[in-house]
Order: sequence, then structure tokens, then C-alpha cells
Amino acid sequence: MTPVSVYIIAYNEAEKIGPAINSVLWADEIVVADSHSKDDTAAIAAELGARVVQIDFQGFGDLRNRAMDACTHPWIFSLDADERCTPEARDEILAAVADPGAADAYYIPRRNFFMGRWIKYSGFYPDYRQPQLFRKGALRFKDDPVHEEYQIVSGRPPGYLKKPIWQFPYRNLEEVVHKANKYSTLGAEKLSRTGRHATMWHALLRGIWSFLHMYVLKKGILDGWPGFIIALGNFEGTFYKYAKLHEMQSDWQPPPSPPLRR
Repeated sequence: MTPVSVYIIAYNEAEKIGPAINSVLWADEIVVADSHSKDDTAAIAAELGARVVQIDFQGFGDLRNRAMDACTHPWIFSLDADERCTPEARDEILAAVADPGAADAYYIPRRNFFMGRWIKYSGFYPDYRQPQLFRKGALRFKDDPVHEEYQIVSGRPPGYLKKPIWQFPYRNLEEVVHKANKYSTLGAEKLSRTGRHATMWHALLRGIWSFLHMYVLKKGILDGWPGFIIALGNFEGTFYKYAKLHEMQSDWQPPPSPPLRR
């Protein structure tokens, strides 16, 4: 049987890390790459048998590369804390790694659950984000703070598995707002690194386009209110990403306030 490592990146995921680990107890090794969580994430992971490695957060690209380096087996399955492996996906993964003619990297579809329903549109299914099953050394990420780009280090084309894993992208509406704020800050830093510039009009137009792209072109309207909330969150994240970039480049300062005396 070909051994498989699983890595899970996490930060303050005490509510999610347990179910994520429980869904991959079939793996030969579970590595939790924790960025010094302030809650019980690391303790819960260790109690469930995972090997916890502490990694300073220098961006998601660096975090994933270092998590993969910590894995010891020839095949790696990547799972985020808000994802769950299903029995069907497990069986397909194990069959793939046992196949002598297996590809070096595989995309795995994800089914997203939000506001009490499966999201069928909004660009959320099959949601092939990045290869999540690959031979060790066959995938590397660029040093991006967020929305990390990757390179498949192989001359062979990637494969596509059919059985989906589950994802729970937002615990509640508060997390929609929280993620829009968090990722817009990281996104602005990424744009700044590449020398991009933005104005507030640029931010507004980018935000409107991102909403229409997800809600209309990606048919998010067919997902009802969840589709609208997802598209609205995408608008906010995109708008503030470019607005924060403009803020960074403008370096706004308050007017001088000299000491006042009688």
C-alpha cells in the first residue's frame, strides 16, 4: 500500500480542525502546519494524532511549501481546515496513488456548503482550485501572501478526480466579512509587490465587475440568497483590496495638530 501524507494549514481553527483531521484518519501521516494559533488548534490536533509543526506566517505560498516539506511520504493530499474528505474521495485517492500509471498531480472537485445549502453555481462547483493530491516534489507555490500561484513540476499533464471533498468556506455571515477584510489586506500587499497602482474609481469598477462576474456570469443568482451574499462578499473583498492598495500608495496623513495652551 502506497503511504500518503496529509497536510492541513491552520490558524485559530479550534472549531474546524477536529472534523478536518477526523476525515483523514485513513492517511499514514497527518501534518498540521499551525502558525502559532492563540486558541486550542494545536492541542486538539495533537490529541487526534496529528504532528503539529509551527511555521511563522510569511504568506500562504511560503506556508504551503514549508508544510509540504514537513511531509515524509511519497504522496501528499492537501486539506484546508474548512474542508472535509468524504469516503468516496478517500477511496478514489487511494486508488489513484496505487495506480502504476498515476499522474503526478490531481485536481479534486469541492462541494461548498453555505447558509444551509449546497452551492451549485457562483463558480463554486466543481471549484478546481489547485492540485490537492500530488507526488512529493511535483508541486511548488510562489511566495505569494494570498491566492498563491503554483507550478506543477512535471512534464506530464495533471489528472482530475471525480469524487468531491466538502468545503465549509464561511462559518457564518460574520466570517464572510472577516475573510473579505483579511484577504483584501493580503491581496493589496500582493498587488503592491508587483508594482500595481490603483485609484478609488479603479477599486469601485473592479468591485462591481467581480460582483457581476460571480452573480451573473457564474450564475450565482441561481443559488438564491447564498449566491447573493457570496457575490457581495466578493465585491467587498475586491473593492477593499484595490482601495487598500490606493491607501498604501497615498499615505494619507491627518492635518497637523499643534499643542493648544491658554
